[in-house]
Amino acid sequence: MHPPSRQDYISINFAGQGSGSYNNSKQWRRQSCWRKWKQLSRLQRSLILVLLFICGIASYPAVTEQLRVVYVAHLSQRKLSNKRGPPVLQNRLQKKENASNTVVEDKASDTIWREAVQEAFRHAWKGYKDFAWGHDELRPLSKSYSEWFGLGLTLIDALDTMWILGLKEEFEEAKTWVAAELTFNKNVDVNLFESTIRILGGLLSTYHLTGDTLFLDKAKDIGSRLMPAFNTPSKIPYSDVNIGKGTAHPPRWTSDSTVAEVTSIQLEFRELSRLTQEPQYQAAVAEVMKQVHKLDGKLDGLVPMFINTNNGQFTHQGIYTLGARADSYYEYLLKQWIQGGKKENELLEDYLQAIEGVKNNLLQKSSPNGLTFVGELSHGQFSPKMDHLVCFLPGTLALGAYNGLPADHMDLAKQLMETCYQMYIQMETGLSPEIVHFNMHQGSTRDIEVKLADRHNLLRPETVESLFYLYRFTKDQKYREWGWRILQNFNKYTKVSSGGYTSINNVRDPDYPSPRDKMESFFLGETLKYLYLLFSDDPNLISLDQYVFNTEAHPLPIWPSN
Repeated sequence: MHPPSRQDYISINFAGQGSGSYNNSKQWRRQSCWRKWKQLSRLQRSLILVLLFICGIASYPAVTEQLRVVYVAHLSQRKLSNKRGPPVLQNRLQKKENASNTVVEDKASDTIWREAVQEAFRHAWKGYKDFAWGHDELRPLSKSYSEWFGLGLTLIDALDTMWILGLKEEFEEAKTWVAAELTFNKNVDVNLFESTIRILGGLLSTYHLTGDTLFLDKAKDIGSRLMPAFNTPSKIPYSDVNIGKGTAHPPRWTSDSTVAEVTSIQLEFRELSRLTQEPQYQAAVAEVMKQVHKLDGKLDGLVPMFINTNNGQFTHQGIYTLGARADSYYEYLLKQWIQGGKKENELLEDYLQAIEGVKNNLLQKSSPNGLTFVGELSHGQFSPKMDHLVCFLPGTLALGAYNGLPADHMDLAKQLMETCYQMYIQMETGLSPEIVHFNMHQGSTRDIEVKLADRHNLLRPETVESLFYLYRFTKDQKYREWGWRILQNFNKYTKVSSGGYTSINNVRDPDYPSPRDKMESFFLGETLKYLYLLFSDDPNLISLDQYVFNTEAHPLPIWPSN
């Protein structure tokens, strides 16, 4: 029997009628349904799809979105089949339609991904609210908390994240706590650097986003209480301040401060001076930069890790890294220059020289796949060790290129971004360890090795931070896809069912990654914020022409030119 001609009504013939047999195999059903579908006219197919689309609206948003994508694709194919012209023209039209469909699908993904970040935040916030409210950090497994400064660190760090994510209910309950409970009149030692970037930075950022002077008043309070740290013989600040007593001191074991800590508080104190019209804050941090600028002991713009608070000189010289204790020095050179309207040439000169120093002394390629990485130098000996912290660098390089610095900075940013992503996907959990070592020997079978003591993951933000910058500047969708995979792996291996997320000890063991029972405040303050911004296509959602992020992901305004 020949197949019936196509008609504008549905005619169904049951195969096997009269034969006494009934075939209910999956394959037969699939073939039969497909055959019936193909027998329908274009009009009938379109009507069915429209009906499915309307039904989907009343059922579930995600289903609706998928049906809309299918329907748009169907209409596109129909329009293309009605077009006249040579095959080359039809191919061009097909490509144009495909691009349009891709935009629809991308927008659907964007929405789903942003909602997934909001859900992750709510889940983390639930754990904090239930078991650690008003305390510094959640211990999600033991359903308790830990204190560092006793100042509600997670809550303050997360204020602007909630505002950016549109979580107004959660924001309002946090604001109520700040207004009623937050006090800095406490006999407690705080770390100058950590309290500046998390607390002062978080309060200033939230003030700018909301316009609520509650947060500015609290910022003034903590800022003034941190100032005793600068009362040193060299004007290089001590690491610790008692914000209740108004005294400061170095760590018990040394009179040194770390270079990153004393040079990564400038954005916040400069902004505090601008808002209050009280110059002492900016003057204190500017003096630090002035001294570091002229110090001996640098290598092509690269700085050692420690500086003495008594004599103001570098100590432990000969060791150069872009990891812990030095990393954000380089970040704040560029960001202070941007914050101040690109007028402070000493900062720019130091930054450009340092990037050349990285290229000349710390940049190498791995074997066998030639991943570009940033190692360390110790008294002339190169080490292929790279901290996850170094993954801030792709984003910083991209930000510099966006602001008019050499185009090869963007090229290097893309290479390093690939490397940082590989630090995730080459691990069995898809999460990066704290430190990796790269193979440089010919004949190596894998690029990345991880020592047993370095296999922990602290929910750090640096890689997703750089993904945000790279996507914002290039619009390359792969950076979003990478970020989505990272978020999925956080959900798979670090999410705690009762609320919160936990750091883990072993990224190489997917069966038992060994949870550490701690959720760092920066997971809410930075990691989830950068993921949400990565998945947003609104360039005005924290515009990089108007804001510069501090090293804890708190956006501060770029100063007006006047």
